[in-house]
Amino acid sequence: MNGDLFKNLDWDDFRLVKAIADARGLPRAALQLGVNHSTVFRRLGQIEEALGTVLFERHRTGYAPTPAGEEMVALAERLSEDITTFTRKLAGREVTPAGELRVTTNDSLLIYLLTPLFARFRRQCPDVRLDIVLSNEALNLSKRDADVAIRATDAPPDNLVGRRAARIAWALYGRTADFPDPDEIDQAALFDRPWVSLGDNLTGLQAVKFVRDHVPPEKIAYKVSSVLGVAEAVEAGLGIGHLPCFIGDTRPGLTRLAPPQAAYAADLWLLTHPDLRHAARVRLFLDFLSAEIGKERHRLEGTLQSHLAPMQANSPA
Repeated sequence: MNGDLFKNLDWDDFRLVKAIADARGLPRAALQLGVNHSTVFRRLGQIEEALGTVLFERHRTGYAPTPAGEEMVALAERLSEDITTFTRKLAGREVTPAGELRVTTNDSLLIYLLTPLFARFRRQCPDVRLDIVLSNEALNLSKRDADVAIRATDAPPDNLVGRRAARIAWALYGRTADFPDPDEIDQAALFDRPWVSLGDNLTGLQAVKFVRDHVPPEKIAYKVSSVLGVAEAVEAGLGIGHLPCFIGDTRPGLTRLAPPQAAYAADLWLLTHPDLRHAARVRLFLDFLSAEIGKERHRLEGTLQSHLAPMQANSPA
């Protein structure tokens, strides 16, 4: 397509065409852009008229870009990447700690660890506004879906930089009412009890693999795709299950049934994009969190005294 044809178009036109291509239709594209369906329809007609070419073929299954449409979508993607790179680099050059900081983490870390730390940070840096995005998925920091990611993982993405703040320990827990005397726990008999497990979406966790490999399927009474959901289920008496110690140890209705297993532990990482690591608000936030999380290390690493016998990984399935 001749570049001269683009001279009467602006960035919003490229965004609209890309949105239609991504959504494969007008209603979802309109929702994505925050306008109504008729506006998208009218603007697409104006753009095609200005270019003198059809950008989409209309099928029953949706809108499919023509070769000209594919070329315009590709250009829109390059423009979007260039704009994102430019704004990210500008953000990385800021001098004073101010502005919005978008942070992604999961609900269990937010509720049981981070919210009080965020409150302390805000008291220290009131000019930095925190926008917290709860997700168990890895957001794209390169596209600035978030500025900082706080994640429990042993394999942080190669394209991010950061620091390991602590090691999160996991242990097996049961309802306190069901185990009134921790000295009398029969480890072998635990496999005859109902179990609670994280869902199949978290099979990368060693604790989930243990349950899958060593607990008979008929004994897995309850699965849930949230760590907090496991804690609630165990405390409600649905079964026994593995939890991070910083969650299980703080709930009076739960009792450790075995000491933390080193193989189940995961590193807690504070991550950002290389272009943002020198930004004042990012650098100050990471330094602050690293120091504050260090004060909570004993809780995260589950280093409470325990006389429980370790659970055998080779217990019969």
